[in-house]
Amino acid sequence: VQLQASGGGLVQAGGSLRLSCAASGSTFSTYGLAWFRQAPGKEREFVAAIRRNAYTYYADSVQGRFTISRVNAENAMYLQMNNLKPEDTAIYYCAASTTGPILSALRYPQSYIYWGQGTLVTVSS
Repeated sequence: VQLQASGGGLVQAGGSLRLSCAASGSTFSTYGLAWFRQAPGKEREFVAAIRRNAYTYYADSVQGRFTISRVNAENAMYLQMNNLKPEDTAIYYCAASTTGPILSALRYPQSYIYWGQGTLVTVSS
């Protein structure tokens, strides 16, 4: 499975961006998918996840501002980010698991085997 993230850029606080993640694989609809981010000097942190049944989960810090979605027919996942804040500045990574993950584990990076290369989001104040 190969993942390719795109859509990052520079935006002012309060603005919006839409990240995309293109995936390979003929069984994309069965993948558990997620977005993580890593700011300079910080650990990688969970942003949002979408399970194979399309149920979605969000970090408290982005709840109500970000929306994760998937289009299985396109082998694609998206992250719509609205009302961006300077603290959202980070490299954003898309991740996939072909075997879940289970609900209690979907917020942990080690639950995902496949990772994209990351796309940089910079939010200016």
